[in-house]
Amino acid sequence: MYDVMAIGNALVDHEYLISDDMLNLTDLEKGNMTLASFAEQDKLLSQLASTDISSCKQAGGGSAANAMYALASLGGKPFYACRVGDDSQGNFYLHDLHQAGVMTAPQSIQTDGVTGSCVVCVTPDGERTMQTYLGTSSEIDEKNINFDALAQSEWLYLEGYLAMSESIQPAMTKLRQQAGIHNVRVAVSFADPSVVKYAKKGLENMLGHGVAVIFCNLEEAQLFTGKKQHKAAARALTEYCRTAVVTNGAHGVVICQREKDNHVELIELSTPTVADVIDTNGAGDNYAGAFLYGLTQQYSLTESGRLAGEVASKVVRRIGPRLLAGEYQDIARRVLVA
Repeated sequence: MYDVMAIGNALVDHEYLISDDMLNLTDLEKGNMTLASFAEQDKLLSQLASTDISSCKQAGGGSAANAMYALASLGGKPFYACRVGDDSQGNFYLHDLHQAGVMTAPQSIQTDGVTGSCVVCVTPDGERTMQTYLGTSSEIDEKNINFDALAQSEWLYLEGYLAMSESIQPAMTKLRQQAGIHNVRVAVSFADPSVVKYAKKGLENMLGHGVAVIFCNLEEAQLFTGKKQHKAAARALTEYCRTAVVTNGAHGVVICQREKDNHVELIELSTPTVADVIDTNGAGDNYAGAFLYGLTQQYSLTESGRLAGEVASKVVRRIGPRLLAGEYQDIARRVLVA
């Protein structure tokens, strides 16, 4: 039995600390994720190397994987469906997940593929800008999904980046059908503004006729709904889900839940104060993973949101998308017992 089965792109993150001037030279859109070919990523890496900028950290990444890492470290039981190459990066990636207690399937490894990688450029304001070479992850499809694990799960978690993957789209209908048959609730994370900008149709296909929970930040909610105000955007999302969780950095979180009579309950939560944000990479993923952990353990929306906020506030204080397992547990003991 699993608390959550997740599906996402398997990527090894390579983090670089760079200036805004250097970022401008890369032509990447600040705060967004850009897909790239192997040659394009190699060009970026050469550009960084030419200015003596080297990677400060390598870590397992991928939006859904980061969320499941957080959930497992808090004590949950996740299963993660992905696609990596049979190479050193793939072995590193899966070992990292297994050490945290995230289960994967043998069909995750492709002998003829190369593990995907993500160059994460972090500017002095802590904002992350990403360039992603999906590698074999770009071909993730139904064969990489363990539907038996789905039948044994309470939740199905889908990362928005999958909306950009053509190979996974035919499996989306089957995923929703199987989730319905086995009473598995579905949660979707929009993941990045670029997903809403360039793959909205794929995102709508992922949402189908509605899901249990949507996770996104305010910019993503604004792009998707056309609403500018935080509360209005969150409320508009309840046309696609029962619960919409919309973060807005230091400005707090709005949670909207649509009741059976279509009345929408609105909850506003403050965000823990962070004096110096170092790296926002993985913050939203960890927020979603911690929030889902709270829901699987029968905590309220408010309690789940407070736990998620504390976890995310800790993530942005360091380089990399994940905390140590003990740090997640310390946060849970402090927040959920208080």
